[in-house]
Amino acid sequence: MKAYQAGIAEGKLDPNDTQVLGISVDSFAANAKFAEENGLTFPLLSDFKREVSKLYGILNEEYQFAMRTTFVIDKNGIIQYIEEGNSAVDPSGAFAICARLKREPQ
Repeated sequence: MKAYQAGIAEGKLDPNDTQVLGISVDSFAANAKFAEENGLTFPLLSDFKREVSKLYGILNEEYQFAMRTTFVIDKNGIIQYIEEGNSAVDPSGAFAICARLKREPQ
């Protein structure tokens, strides 16, 4: 999350053209504390009921946690990029896709 925040601060994402959201199965209170501790300015949403994680296919049903995943969704609601696992904390792939989408007519 800190890398995404740094990318926002460095202007790698156009704030008029991009919305960064974090979604966690943790509670609203836990997300708020995490955001404060890490200096995050983008919203962290709570998927406490695990509905979103299940719909996106990233919920580990047995242990009830969401797998670390980055999605880039275009203005038409189409998923353009998915990064799963530990590499999802590196935003460089998401930044590249966002830059490409900005250049392409939608």
